[in-house]
Amino acid sequence: MGRIFGTDGVRGIANTELTAELAYSLGRAGAYVLTEGTHKPKILVGKDTRISGDMLESALVSGILSVGAEAVTLGVIPTPAIAHLVKEYGADAGVVISASHNPVEFNGIKFFDNKGLKLSDELEDEIQRVIESDFEGVPSPVGADLGRKRAEYSAEDDYKEFAKSTIAADLKGLKVALDCANGASYKVAVEAFRELGAEVVVINDNPDGVNINENCGSTHPEELMDYVVRKKCDLGFAFDGDADRCLAVDEKGNLINGDFILLICAKHLKEIGRLKNDTLVVTVMSNLGLDIAAEKEKINRVKTKVGDRYVLEEMLKSGYKLGGEQSGHVIFLDFNTTGDGLVTALQVSSIVKRKGKALSELASCMKELPQVLVNAKVPNSHKDIHITDSEIAGEIKRIEELLHGAGRVLIRPSGTEPLVRVMLEGENQQEIDNLAHNLAKMIEAKAQA
Repeated sequence: MGRIFGTDGVRGIANTELTAELAYSLGRAGAYVLTEGTHKPKILVGKDTRISGDMLESALVSGILSVGAEAVTLGVIPTPAIAHLVKEYGADAGVVISASHNPVEFNGIKFFDNKGLKLSDELEDEIQRVIESDFEGVPSPVGADLGRKRAEYSAEDDYKEFAKSTIAADLKGLKVALDCANGASYKVAVEAFRELGAEVVVINDNPDGVNINENCGSTHPEELMDYVVRKKCDLGFAFDGDADRCLAVDEKGNLINGDFILLICAKHLKEIGRLKNDTLVVTVMSNLGLDIAAEKEKINRVKTKVGDRYVLEEMLKSGYKLGGEQSGHVIFLDFNTTGDGLVTALQVSSIVKRKGKALSELASCMKELPQVLVNAKVPNSHKDIHITDSEIAGEIKRIEELLHGAGRVLIRPSGTEPLVRVMLEGENQQEIDNLAHNLAKMIEAKAQA
């Protein structure tokens, strides 16, 4: 068996790749590895709205109970709620059954440790090793030592109160549109905004088990962009299926992606003296426009590999308070240990209200540079050809000089397919388009030669 854990837990098509048997094994091995030596450990289990959640939850919980651990089911709840509640409830671990922004046929199983952090590669490998060893050495208690399942019905309210507490004042006077992606935020986000005094209008808050992320939410914000203008809202927010990411829409219907959100929040935190070392953590995929704007605001940037786990690693290592990705995964480390869509939406709304400015005006501090992404097919053995081939390296240098500081070239080998991604940013869309396609052709030709 290859490595079953990907960049964000175990993912696959439910009932073919991610089977009930695998869910049971993950529950059994995960409970054992994460709570070894703890007497009657407690593990929280939450899920999003997709239809396969019930099947996988039943199997996963069986696995947890089989090693004598207690399973506390929280029902449909955002991923960041689990990360937070693990600490609030003093649990030993947490598990989320969700495939985030993916279509309904997919599902996933993602673990958090007792500090609300995603697992290290080493711990994931250990869980897989236990499964592959056919659970050698894993106890199978009997009688009174078996685990029990119990439901915690106040989990959603507890998470909602926490999210509301992350802003200092109410949101009275703001009209906000929410797109809940027919996912895990469909009740909690709406209630939080209403209880804070905002006028709320909502779309895609009627999950039926199969409509999660379907032409809605943060991966398809077009409907929300139109809705915000039609309903004359001050701003809007689109969550993904498990609500760990969030994109904003300004009052004119423009999409405000994660880069803009990060800059608006970083600027605000710097002004109130809460941005550690005036530093923002972003990935290499953040738009060059963010760099240029942050430079002007005297905000430092630390860049990581793509993936919110690498952003978080860097933040934990140096104590930075704010980080995230263009996709809308934003981590406010003062509040939570993972991207939190609801907290992000509340923070942005609170800044809009506090400053008394339109979101479009706040977002105007950054100009997004055009970006082009082209895939070049290369054998896996040649994924570093842009470094090893002097002619390609020379061409990349020539392009960067041509863009004279107002653009860049980024080559990223794919982790899953035999290709490298050629990304160019610059001021002229036509120019970078041509340069990117020519560079990709050159890489392909050299790699096949």
